[in-house]
Amino acid sequence: MSVPDEVAAPPLDPRVTAAIVDVFVYVVVLNLFVEYLPRVISETFTLSLLTAVLLKVVLEVVVAVKNRVRLRFRQASTATGKILAGLLLWLVLFGSKFLVLEAVNLVFGDRVSLGGFLSVTLLIITLLLSRLGVRRLLQTRRPVRY
Repeated sequence: MSVPDEVAAPPLDPRVTAAIVDVFVYVVVLNLFVEYLPRVISETFTLSLLTAVLLKVVLEVVVAVKNRVRLRFRQASTATGKILAGLLLWLVLFGSKFLVLEAVNLVFGDRVSLGGFLSVTLLIITLLLSRLGVRRLLQTRRPVRY
């Protein structure tokens, strides 16, 4: 028995869909890091999933702050303003790694470890690049006519 079109559930908000896909991508990347980098540890798959959700939230906040600082940098009209905005941008990018490490430690304690500064930097870069790649792969495109 099929469901009539009128009763079918409405499509998900694209932002919700993107967030769900991001978490799945983060889980895969995080578990690859757990498997291949001895300093990155997660005791269970459930903790990996929860860590991926936490990373999604923290990285969304960091990206939003970074975008605001970048806007401030672009809007700065003096050399001093550009230098200060540039330093603030560097501080956000540099400090975000420590924010991620501390958030994971605060929430999960010794059950999850993302290693140190270098491994978390590599993890964050890989997460963001993987997310970008999967989003581009899943973008809707017009069908090709032959």
